[in-house]
Amino acid sequence: MRWDWKATLGLIISGALIWWVLRGVDLAEVWSVVREANWWLLLAAVTVATSGFAIRALRWKLLLHPITPGTGFRERFAAVNIGFAANNLLPARVGEFARAWAISRLERVPVSGALGSLVVERFLDAVAVFCLLIVAVLHPGFPSAVTVGGQSLQTLVVTLVILLSGLMAGLIVLVLFPGPFLTLTRRMAVVLPDRAARILVDGLSSFLVGLRSLQDPRLLLGALAWSFGFWAWNAVSFWLGFRAFGIEEGYAAALFVQAIIAIGVAIPSAPGFFGTFHAAAVVGLHEVFGAGESATLAFAFGYHLGGFIPVTLMGLWYAAHLGMSWSELGQAEERVEEETEI
Repeated sequence: MRWDWKATLGLIISGALIWWVLRGVDLAEVWSVVREANWWLLLAAVTVATSGFAIRALRWKLLLHPITPGTGFRERFAAVNIGFAANNLLPARVGEFARAWAISRLERVPVSGALGSLVVERFLDAVAVFCLLIVAVLHPGFPSAVTVGGQSLQTLVVTLVILLSGLMAGLIVLVLFPGPFLTLTRRMAVVLPDRAARILVDGLSSFLVGLRSLQDPRLLLGALAWSFGFWAWNAVSFWLGFRAFGIEEGYAAALFVQAIIAIGVAIPSAPGFFGTFHAAAVVGLHEVFGAGESATLAFAFGYHLGGFIPVTLMGLWYAAHLGMSWSELGQAEERVEEETEI
């Protein structure tokens, strides 16, 4: 396992954000909200959230189909859990590499193709999350006076739509003309140091391999449907989590808070997204919707911990059951880099 500047930066950011969300907070009041929580609703929220990993495994079949048709659900589900458990326990977001490495050991999937499929998966997630964020902001019950940096949230959403449209246009160009784009990247990379050039070219090559699934309209539409279905279903877990801690906000608020947290956890953090998850929950739920600070923090810590435990235990079980040592998974990034070198 490689502990580098990224892991150190993640710890610093997580520590700073934990301090930020807890500054001036009456912890006794937060604990009182936790004690009075509806544990059956929290259990339901965790169950819904955990079932989402099965949806991810189902969607992954479509993204892997152009590379290796007919991959098994059990193998994909195991790799998904192993990857998320690695993200929860190991530094520097090694989970994506662990997931790609795991599926390549369980199925005849090239590591480069597996990694590329995950990059495409993240793009589809972004499309679904941002579209559902727009739905939430345009909902009649959304707070109309909310501003960010002096700009209305609606204005920022319009800007987001424009940026997302540009990103999708660029993706279409990559799908239609992958060869020329890779050739151009190789020529431009000669000015970079050898390692940086190799990472750039290898990463783009893996991404282009994963893009094969988008060249088939049936696979693309199917993957998009699964993506919207997953995030719409996952928002139900947020809504149930709100209710568990006495927060009477609706499904639109769940869509919004889910999107803010999805953006927040993209920031470097300690393993398990500690700090980034909680700060994003405070921004989305307390700052925007005006939910009580103690209830918001009770939800943030309770829901996060509730979701953290099941997938971590399942990932550890699958890794042990399939003979994958945790030290090997910790070295997944190095192993993937070695196997994807061109």
